[in-house]
Amino acid sequence: MIDVGPLRRSYTMAGLDEKDLTPTPIPLFERWLKDMINANLYDPNGVVVSTVDESGQPYSRMVLLKNYDEKSLVFFTNLGSRKAQHLAHNPKISMLFPWYYLERQVMFVGTAQKLSVPEVIKYFHSRPRDSQIGAWTSHQSSRISARSVLESKFAELREKFKNGEVPLPTFWGGYRVFFHQVEFWQGRENRLHDRFIYDLNEDGTWTTSRLAP
Repeated sequence: MIDVGPLRRSYTMAGLDEKDLTPTPIPLFERWLKDMINANLYDPNGVVVSTVDESGQPYSRMVLLKNYDEKSLVFFTNLGSRKAQHLAHNPKISMLFPWYYLERQVMFVGTAQKLSVPEVIKYFHSRPRDSQIGAWTSHQSSRISARSVLESKFAELREKFKNGEVPLPTFWGGYRVFFHQVEFWQGRENRLHDRFIYDLNEDGTWTTSRLAP
């Protein structure tokens, strides 16, 4: 067994203070997102999505953020996937951006709603053609015997759709996550990290609080 206990480092890159906060969370999120993009780090829009099954068992996986605004975040997925099945019975969700290279994390907590078909079609046809075919190939989260099954199906569908537009699969869609809580985490020395949480009020304003690390 690898002894992971001693694996540690000191976080010294930056701090987060009350004066750095914005009245609403998205401008601060966008500032940090730009820092990730400007640092040329992989998948700055990669986000860990956590859902819960009917027994209360949580599951987490990485997806890509594809859009956002002041109230919501958007991602796309196979509607037959495990996460989609979870959201069908419990739309509560959390989304964590693990920006460890900059010693930061941002977590959004909210409720997921399915996107409309026009919204899904618009994004689906903006994807690379092979990614569109890939959506048809995989019944996400189902068990398969070998990778060759996927590769064979992909080749078959590439031939089938070689002429004309790739249609939108009926089992493919997306979610808009309306968030009511956002937490910003900035690593600091001696594990005295900076944590601030935004809570959405009934009147649409936000309240911020500092949390103990």
